[in-house]
Amino acid sequence: MSEDLERLRSDVASTARMLASAGLVEAFGHVSARTPSGFLITSTSPLFEASADDVIRVESGVPTGGPTGATPLELPMHAAIYDARPDVGAICRGHPPYVVTWGVSSESLPLLHGLGGMAGRTVRTHPDIELVKTADAGEEVARTLGDDYSVLLASNGCLAVGTDLLEASTRLWYLEERARVAVQARSAGLAPATVREYTWDRRLADSVPELVRAREWMRRSFAPDLD
Repeated sequence: MSEDLERLRSDVASTARMLASAGLVEAFGHVSARTPSGFLITSTSPLFEASADDVIRVESGVPTGGPTGATPLELPMHAAIYDARPDVGAICRGHPPYVVTWGVSSESLPLLHGLGGMAGRTVRTHPDIELVKTADAGEEVARTLGDDYSVLLASNGCLAVGTDLLEASTRLWYLEERARVAVQARSAGLAPATVREYTWDRRLADSVPELVRAREWMRRSFAPDLD
């Protein structure tokens, strides 16, 4: 394996540990990164202690390397998203608590505060509650994601995508924050529908420079060894 691929394998493991430290995954979740001929993905080993040896290489849809029998069931979901989105270089899949709470509803996750825009203008909920274990199911998720940066999986967590691992993990963090604001606003009796009166175009233009700062905060806070 080339030096670049070995470094990417280490970065995938580092990102997995970062998500665990940040409380964005528990016993379940995975991280993947595109390679020139496929992608790398974490195994089912605990992400908090993930190492490069726990990362599985996928070529032409076939997993190789990594712990025996530890391929994530939802590998087809990652494959389908990479096939549908040439701009996506990494995927972070997790079960953060407020996303899980909002995900029991079929309602799209509203945008109620500016920083929530780093999860994307729109966050839809994929309606199928089953694990995404087949190519067809993966393609359905990819269609629900569309051109967005993140998607909720009904009663089953979420995922965020990015051009690289740090972007995907940062978007996952702000997806959870967006869900927290939505859940707490609703619990406080506020009416999210009133937010629709706002025009978000100009505010969301600021998400680009905000993402630069947010990436660095994420790295320094949870994974200082990640580039």
